[in-house]
Amino acid sequence: MRFEIQFSGHENIRSNHQKTIEITKESHLTPSGDCIIGVNATTSCAELPLSLKKKLQNPNSKVTLSIKVGSYEFNVEGRGHENLSLTHLEDIVIRKSDFVCPRTLAVKCDKASDLIPREMILLLQNPKTKGIFTIIVD
Repeated sequence: MRFEIQFSGHENIRSNHQKTIEITKESHLTPSGDCIIGVNATTSCAELPLSLKKKLQNPNSKVTLSIKVGSYEFNVEGRGHENLSLTHLEDIVIRKSDFVCPRTLAVKCDKASDLIPREMILLLQNPKTKGIFTIIVD
């Protein structure tokens, strides 16, 4: 199953967090939101299709996340979790840990926002930049 979410850049994107990556439907961002890579996302956890949520709630599910910005692509591998509620109305967060909250989409991910290529982050610091966050669940 595959699902795409569009998002926009923002001048305060830093992408320095060592444990998470986040996109949000919010339009504002302070510099302290150092895991956020995109704003104005078209979908939150709560709005994901039910069939996708069910797959994400299976701890045996392999989750591949692809972030595309311009000619750059950054891929992350993670897992589903049986305790995912996927109910947050604004945010989607992927985590290296197995911490679960309403914003969590995937756990045990192999990368976080600090590993996203800096050239990609420079593009995302322009509010006119658009990106695609693709969720693929096997």
